[in-house]
Amino acid sequence: MHTLIVVSHPLENSLTHSVANAIAEGIAGAGPQNTLEIADLTREGFNPIFNAADMAAFQLTAPVPDDVAAEQARLDGADALVLVFPIYWWTMPGLLKGWIDRVFSNGWAYEESAEGRVIKKLGHLPVHLVGLGAATQKTYQKHGFFDAYNTQIAKGIFDYCGAPVMTNATLMLPDLGTPEACLQAAREIGQRIAAQA
Repeated sequence: MHTLIVVSHPLENSLTHSVANAIAEGIAGAGPQNTLEIADLTREGFNPIFNAADMAAFQLTAPVPDDVAAEQARLDGADALVLVFPIYWWTMPGLLKGWIDRVFSNGWAYEESAEGRVIKKLGHLPVHLVGLGAATQKTYQKHGFFDAYNTQIAKGIFDYCGAPVMTNATLMLPDLGTPEACLQAAREIGQRIAAQA
């Protein structure tokens, strides 16, 4: 199994990056047959701005831009996708959302039939969502934030493309208590990802 872990956080020494590395440890520790790549969108300088070339690709009047084609090729080579990100305003950071906006394009992630029916094209790509939050689970439940988060991300993005969401974890530091407890939870997520292969 080859896993692509996409991490979005501006600081390499962040808990978010540490969680991505801990997930990688959990996957790699499950056996040498498990390979992985960590894509750090900040360090790689991915441009998240949906531009005129992206619009032309969406309208199927031009091919996707080269940087988008490279990301799609990366995903085509993956057996699983893991997104690791801090939860900003009850959703993912703009950089990661922009990556999805541009990369999960019409014709590659989904397409519309002549009858206007959506054809979901990513049924082969299991997705694992790992968001890090600074509030408690109780706060999310009280205000309906989990429903909003799931509607936007799990259903609004991945279900639309047919990609099954196999993990939808929110690691809340106030509930876990310590960064090490968060990292241990991440290692266990990595082990479960490897076991699902």
